[in-house]
Amino acid sequence: MADDRPALGVGMVGYAFMGAAHSQAWRTAPRFFDLPLRPRMVALAGRDPDAVRAAGERLGWEHTETDWRALVDRDDVDLVDVCTPGDTHAEIAIAALEAGKHVLCEKPLANSVEEAVRMVDAARRAASSGVTATVGFTYRRVPAIRLARELVAEGRLGEIRHVRAQYLQDWIADPEAPLSWRLDRERAGSGALGDIAAHVVDLAQFVTGERITGVAGLLETFVHERPVAVASAALGGRGGEERGPVTVDDAAAFLARLSGGGMGVFEATRFAWGRKNAIRLEVNGSRGSLAFDFEDMNLLHFYDASDDPRTAGFRRIVVTEPEHPYGGHWWPAGHGLGYEHAFTHQVVDLVEALAAGEQPTPSFEDGLGVQRVLDAVERSAAASSAWTSVPEPAAAAAQS
Repeated sequence: MADDRPALGVGMVGYAFMGAAHSQAWRTAPRFFDLPLRPRMVALAGRDPDAVRAAGERLGWEHTETDWRALVDRDDVDLVDVCTPGDTHAEIAIAALEAGKHVLCEKPLANSVEEAVRMVDAARRAASSGVTATVGFTYRRVPAIRLARELVAEGRLGEIRHVRAQYLQDWIADPEAPLSWRLDRERAGSGALGDIAAHVVDLAQFVTGERITGVAGLLETFVHERPVAVASAALGGRGGEERGPVTVDDAAAFLARLSGGGMGVFEATRFAWGRKNAIRLEVNGSRGSLAFDFEDMNLLHFYDASDDPRTAGFRRIVVTEPEHPYGGHWWPAGHGLGYEHAFTHQVVDLVEALAAGEQPTPSFEDGLGVQRVLDAVERSAAASSAWTSVPEPAAAAAQS
């Protein structure tokens, strides 16, 4: 049967870990959700002709390019999905926006505030022509996180008093784990701070609806030299005899002040043995609390302080009902979702916003806001954890 929905031609740059996750989402979204546009996986770009061709066939792309500029120039590409290391985000995204293409860019938005500002400026210019830009803070699309945001917005927690946010992994806890681009400051910008703390910074601000206004930070590198990788696979790989320097932080921790007056404690490390992808968020308010851990991602724990003290306790909510965010499109209630589903929800939200002529969220401005928090943490850590303010959006715009 003919599909008469307008097509959305998608071109993607990069085909490793994030490229595979985004490809799965573009393939799956129109098969489980009734989208107003029909995503068409037009072209995949990568530098190695044989590797990108094999990836394109495996991941479901119609064509491949060995130069991202050729992908951006294609008339059949309407949106460019940037899944490359951070040092290339600004160049690719700005070129795509100037060519009139919508942009989805993986997080963190850039490797520096300066790059992020240039990307925001390009997005603002493109917006006057109806071209949009969004950054991929995908964990916003986990149903339990969406429900948490709804509960806070409804006032169920009251005034926000505390936020505790952690992102714990162990994939480089072994000092012989090989070097990858994520351990190279020139390519990644920072280590655990930009790679994973960026996520919990965004989640804390997203769920509470408040902004981080100041920080006192600490960064540490535990292993300063590692084997140079001779083979890579997702977050793993195999090292050789040659060794090279680690030029990023291995762990980050910081105190924070929220715009509503609440306090925050944040931690990110890739050295927590036994923690594979533990994204933990707890919010305590004047009327209740909520808690989430991505390693049990279908659950949200909610405490209502108005309950009868005899039976009060954290309520275990299995967030798989049709009434829950994104519910009713997947499996029967109680049949849990996984990591890949958040990427599918990201595509759904993006396509629906484009069809409605709306700015998808999070915007490049939101990405810049996270970048300013990360920058403040770095500056604080360099100044013996001195308290460091995060510029307000209006003040930041005036300074940029």
